[in-house]
Amino acid sequence: MMREKIIDKAGDMFLKFGFKSVTMDDIAREMGISKKTIYKYFDNKDHLVDDTTMYVQKTIDKVIMDIMSKGYNAIEENFAIKNVFKNMFKNAKTSPMYQLKKYYPETFAKLMANEICTFSECVMSNLDKGVKEKIYRENIDKDMVMKFYFILVFGVHESELFDSSLSEIVKTEVKILEYHTRAIATLYGHSILEDQLTKYKLNQS
Repeated sequence: MMREKIIDKAGDMFLKFGFKSVTMDDIAREMGISKKTIYKYFDNKDHLVDDTTMYVQKTIDKVIMDIMSKGYNAIEENFAIKNVFKNMFKNAKTSPMYQLKKYYPETFAKLMANEICTFSECVMSNLDKGVKEKIYRENIDKDMVMKFYFILVFGVHESELFDSSLSEIVKTEVKILEYHTRAIATLYGHSILEDQLTKYKLNQS
């Protein structure tokens, strides 16, 4: 129970203030426990960052699976998932993935290995659904579309071409989703996309 509480608090603080700047002392002080208690469960900060990252990833995966079971059409599903990410990381100042790659490369490599599998499965499922719903074109190369989308989605967190502040990355990710959808959608799909973009913009105002 204490281990889970430490991971929860560490996750909140890492996302809000950054993986590098938050210390074990900060976490202990925030929780009102001794640093010794944290070291009872985690050998060092690298260990805590690693376990916290994997925990957050599993939490996100569960949320995504829940969204995929709700019966949205393919485009609505993608926007619902995008909104979850926006809300989950609303207090973060910079991209968690950018921070991990810079300061904790081993954890970043493990995260990306897991994400490739999860992302591939989710996107392929979404593409299959969209084609059946006649929202996406039948003749798309699904494997290539998935790879293109992966590069775009994760590249924005790694490339210095983009602002690393999370607020700007969220805006860019929506543009990427729009770009991805326009590239594969039917005319019917484009009408659904326009509706989702309108709803998204209304939620921002």
